[in-house]
Amino acid sequence: MAIALGIENKRQVYIVIALAAVIVVAGGYELYNSYGTPSTAAPAAAARPSATNRGTTQHENAAGPQAQRVASNNIDPTLHFDKLAQSEDVVYSGTGRNIFSAESAPVHIEAPLKSARNTAPTVTVPTGPPAPPAIDLKYFGYTETRDKTMQAFLVRGDDIFLAHSGDVVDHRYKVLSILPGAIQITDLGYNNTQTLPLSAN
Repeated sequence: MAIALGIENKRQVYIVIALAAVIVVAGGYELYNSYGTPSTAAPAAAARPSATNRGTTQHENAAGPQAQRVASNNIDPTLHFDKLAQSEDVVYSGTGRNIFSAESAPVHIEAPLKSARNTAPTVTVPTGPPAPPAIDLKYFGYTETRDKTMQAFLVRGDDIFLAHSGDVVDHRYKVLSILPGAIQITDLGYNNTQTLPLSAN
């Protein structure tokens, strides 16, 4: 059994060989330029000052304008004690308080007519929890059954309720005890028990 070497299509093999040759030539050219430029750049650099001297002024070069050079013959490095003493002999003079002296009298500041802050004492009244609302039921009558159990008639708005002891009226008020002259009801929302008298109307 023969092994295929991948050279059945000769046209593709030729294209690959040509591309490899182009890559080798381009790489060699780049290497030649990178290693060959220092020897060729020296004459160009040597010839550049003559060209710049002709085309530009003495304060400019290829990078841009140069800073102005200051002559060092006008600089005096010696220390002048007379000028130093003159600056040290300056006496502070002012019309107000000398802030550098502890003996000078402070400036008189007039007392304000009224304080800018409100100094009136604030009275805090201790407030407890809010009082629960009054039970809006009206006890206007009762009835007694044969077994001596009392039932109360209660009214709220246009609704009339007949309740035994222990019943919850209108999903909120629980009847605790029923007496002929009064009734005890607990407001379940506020856990507040109130006694409602028998209403004459």
